[in-house]
Amino acid sequence: MSAQAASHSGNDHSHDDHGDHHHSQNFLQKYVFSTDHKTIGIQYGITALLFLAFGFYLMMVMRWSIAYPHESLPQWMSWLFNDSWKARWLQDGKVTGETYNMFGAMHGTIMVFLGIVPLGFGAFGNYVTPLQIGAVDMAFPKLNMMSYWIYLVGGLVMCGSFFLESGAAKSGWTNYSPLAGFADGQIVNQWLAGQTQWLVGLVLLITSSLLGSVNFITTIINLRARGMTWMRLPFFVWAMLVTGFLLLLAFPPLEAAGIMQLMDRVGHSSFFMPSGLFTKSEGLADLSGGGSPLLFQHLFWFLGHPEVYVLLLPSIACVAEIIPANTRKPLWGYKSMVYSVLLLGFLSFIVWAHHMYMTGMGAAVSTFFQTTTVLISVPSVIIITALLISLWGGSIRFTPPMMWACAFIPMFGIGGLTGLPLAFNLVGLHLHDTYYVIGHFHYVVAPGILFGLFAGVYHWYPKMTGRHMNTALSHLHFWPSLVCMNLIFFPMLVQGMAGFHRRWYNGGDAYLAKASDSVNVFGNAVREHIDLNIVMSMGAWALAIAQIPFIINVFLSLKAGRKVTSDNPWDATTLEWATPTPPGHGNFIFDVAVYRGPYEYSRPDCKEDYYPQWIAPKKTTDEASGEPSIASTKENTH
Repeated sequence: MSAQAASHSGNDHSHDDHGDHHHSQNFLQKYVFSTDHKTIGIQYGITALLFLAFGFYLMMVMRWSIAYPHESLPQWMSWLFNDSWKARWLQDGKVTGETYNMFGAMHGTIMVFLGIVPLGFGAFGNYVTPLQIGAVDMAFPKLNMMSYWIYLVGGLVMCGSFFLESGAAKSGWTNYSPLAGFADGQIVNQWLAGQTQWLVGLVLLITSSLLGSVNFITTIINLRARGMTWMRLPFFVWAMLVTGFLLLLAFPPLEAAGIMQLMDRVGHSSFFMPSGLFTKSEGLADLSGGGSPLLFQHLFWFLGHPEVYVLLLPSIACVAEIIPANTRKPLWGYKSMVYSVLLLGFLSFIVWAHHMYMTGMGAAVSTFFQTTTVLISVPSVIIITALLISLWGGSIRFTPPMMWACAFIPMFGIGGLTGLPLAFNLVGLHLHDTYYVIGHFHYVVAPGILFGLFAGVYHWYPKMTGRHMNTALSHLHFWPSLVCMNLIFFPMLVQGMAGFHRRWYNGGDAYLAKASDSVNVFGNAVREHIDLNIVMSMGAWALAIAQIPFIINVFLSLKAGRKVTSDNPWDATTLEWATPTPPGHGNFIFDVAVYRGPYEYSRPDCKEDYYPQWIAPKKTTDEASGEPSIASTKENTH
């Protein structure tokens, strides 16, 4: 085994060693309009991180308005916009309710559609998936390139709307009609309204995701290496396959809804605009009417809840690869995790209306969605439990990626547990649109999902660059981030149960103007918990500072990081570690075959404590029968 392993673990293969027989590419072909899945993955990753930084900036401005509603925005927060923009959208230097709504709508949109999904599915999925299945590239490389560029254009259209006369969208990241149908109505050319540009950007982003999902599904089904049967796939690949199906089936209804709402705005149709609408400024609205605002909510949330798992599954996938490599144990309950992620994907399509309890859907329908919402927690618990048990009895190496992976489990657990009460419409009546919902969702997305994705960055960075990230800077990034995340989101749960509303741009300050007496019960509750606004805002700004070591680490390690001494620096077992570092065009320099499952660690019959998938068994061992056969090869062709 060791001789064979050495043949594929040396670090003397450069990126260009396998590209000599390919035509030479200029800079634009190689790094800008590339069709190589690895370059496209890195493009997705860098772009998504930049969008995440912008979305985080919007949140910091909102937190200032909540914590200090009577104070002007400081220069270190307002530098991004010019004086004319600030004169239009700030009142005496202070954030107005209109500006807060704009930043809130765009923060949610950017973080979900432009940040986390492209980082998890677009970046990690593109870079790692073909390597883990032994493919030379994605099934449709040009489609892959188109997917990235359509995503980038969609993101720029959305963010560019900040500089239009109307500003960016202000109707929340959910964009509900009829509010979204009336928004920016004062603009003569509705194509130049921020709300319209939001819809144009959304249609482009969905198109990008659909192209990517088709590519992933085709690649995983058809391009697996010889011997890579279904139950030899790493869990990462299973998660990407399910994510691809979620995008493929859930996004088309929202794309249709986006186009219909676009027609309501620019074509004067009434798909979602009901009859008899009356506005303060215009009186009875001049509409054809007859539309259904609830239809838009159904179409949005039919995507909206599967979207939660589109965000989540790539993060869990990263953690599931990191834990076995750093405990030196097989992933506990691998098949249970696979079946659970498949069930999770199915159930995510029949829980969407728990976001709509306030619409008065009736007891029978509410009961159905309450039941399915509770049921979907079962596969989630199975997956998290399997990851937790995988730690038990392991020889744990607390590497930087392992720290993030370990922190993911309790943080996601808090997010999941706080979501269980929201499954019931009686609880939703009281907690709907409060900070409790924000705290729950952000515990899943921020310290949950982002921790898993950070773990992935630290884990695969040596494979991408040939160098390790600095350990000291990694600790400076991890520990403050862990503390600050909880400082931000745990107080939200407390405020939410006290009734704090998610859309108060002044953090509830207006209620303090009323006299403190026994009659003003709600005002007294606000007074008791309003100081938490400052705690959360301080935590948010400290979290921003905590990301500086990460940024330094990424760039510093490219040149000064410790060089890897092996193509497999973590002594892992999956196929991406059989490639040169970094992988060249075509990825592999040998005929790839898979002989065993993805997590063969600490086997008693193996000299080393890991047994990679690509190492052929000795003919004299019992595992000779496990060599790729004609039958297993045929399986991969169907």
